[in-house]
Amino acid sequence: MDHYKVLGLQRSATKEEIKEAFRKLAMRYHPDKHSRSSEAVRDDAVRRFKQLSEAYEVLADDRKRADYNSRSRGGSYYGGAGGAGASGGHGRGYGYGRGGYGRGNDYSRARASGEGVGGLGAKFEAALRFMTTRAFLLNVAFAGTLLGAAVVIDRGREALWKMQNPGKSFEEAMESIEKAKAQRDKM
Repeated sequence: MDHYKVLGLQRSATKEEIKEAFRKLAMRYHPDKHSRSSEAVRDDAVRRFKQLSEAYEVLADDRKRADYNSRSRGGSYYGGAGGAGASGGHGRGYGYGRGGYGRGNDYSRARASGEGVGGLGAKFEAALRFMTTRAFLLNVAFAGTLLGAAVVIDRGREALWKMQNPGKSFEEAMESIEKAKAQRDKM
C-alpha cells in the first residue's frame, strides 16, 4: 500500500498538506459516518479509514516518513511481496489508538519486536537508527575532532623537533641527556 496514494499526495508533500489531506479524507470515511450504511459500505469505510490512519501516522512523523521513503524505493514497505496491509492482523476493528481512530502504535511494536523483518534485521535496524541520531552523530564528530587534533599536535611536535634539532633523532637526544646526567652524577 502506497501511503502517498492513499492520501492522494505527491512524495514532496509538506506536513501541512499531509494533515489537510488526512482531515478531508478522514471526514469522508470516518466509521461513525457510515454506522447506518450497508455492511459492505461500512466495511469499506472502516478499511479505508484504517489505511488513512496508517498513512497519516507514518507520513506525519519525520523519522517514520524517512524510513518509509527509503523502504518504499527498495521494494515492499512491509518487508516482502504481499506483506501485511492495513488490516493484515495489525488492528482489530477501529479502536482508539494514538491520536484518534486507527492502528495505534502497532507498527512500532511490530518493528521493534522484529515481526515481519527477522530478529537480526530488526536489531540491525535499531542499531542503524541509534547511529543516525543527532546525539550519536555529534559525539562521533566531537571524537573525530579530538582525534584529528591529537594527530595534528603529534605531527607538529615531530616537525618542530626536526627544525630545532637537524640531523638528530629523539632517541639520540635522549641518550645524550642520559649520558650527561650520568657524568654529572659521577662528579
